[in-house]
Amino acid sequence: MKVLCVLADGFEDVEALAPVAMMRRAGLEVDLCALNDLNVTGSHGTRVIADKLLSDVDYDEYQCLMLPGGKGHKLLEADERVIEYIKKFTNDGKYVAAICAAPTILGRLGLLKNKKYTCFTPMNEDFGGEYVDQYVVTDGKLITARAMAASIEFGFKLIEVLGSAELCRQVKERVLY
Repeated sequence: MKVLCVLADGFEDVEALAPVAMMRRAGLEVDLCALNDLNVTGSHGTRVIADKLLSDVDYDEYQCLMLPGGKGHKLLEADERVIEYIKKFTNDGKYVAAICAAPTILGRLGLLKNKKYTCFTPMNEDFGGEYVDQYVVTDGKLITARAMAASIEFGFKLIEVLGSAELCRQVKERVLY
């Protein structure tokens, strides 16, 4: 499975990079994708050179869309291309994974209605679904995580779902989890 992780300036460093590092350890292909400039800066000053721009993405290559939180979630939500990708991944039955503030984008799009989900607790609104106070919540092909502290668990869940439980166990063993 191939994962598209979309970054915008202000992304939460750990929420993006920890799950990506875990998935790459598992042998999953993950592309870091930036909105308009390959150079992206996280909310705590971490500078990242993305693998590609959103305009260069071939949608058909990916089975999962991953959205980190942080202040950058506002830029993700304001970008019509990102919104179209979220809708397309959802409508095509592909995985959508979001952590911290990013699930609120899904909520405002109506995609959390009748779903179990989590997000950064202070940002939870009535999205028409069932908020679950856990680090990571999976409902069908929707994977949400609560906050930066859930980043490693989020990465493990993505490995389990996109790879296998055995692959996840192996990675946990290798990182002494």
